[in-house]
Amino acid sequence: MGIIAVEKKYNLGDTVIMKKPHACGGNQWTVIRTGADVKIKCLTCGHAVMMDGKDFAKRLKDVKTQR
Repeated sequence: MGIIAVEKKYNLGDTVIMKKPHACGGNQWTVIRTGADVKIKCLTCGHAVMMDGKDFAKRLKDVKTQR
């Protein structure tokens, strides 16, 4: 039997928690752009990072929706 991967759903404006903390110590980010690339902004220091969608999905720990 194979392993079934569960993809977490995220939308613009959602708060996400990443597996590793940012250099400032925060691990909560807000999603500010989606698509092939995902852009997130640190809620602690305000630094924005853009990464590949697959890389983002691999580093994502949890999604806290804003709705």
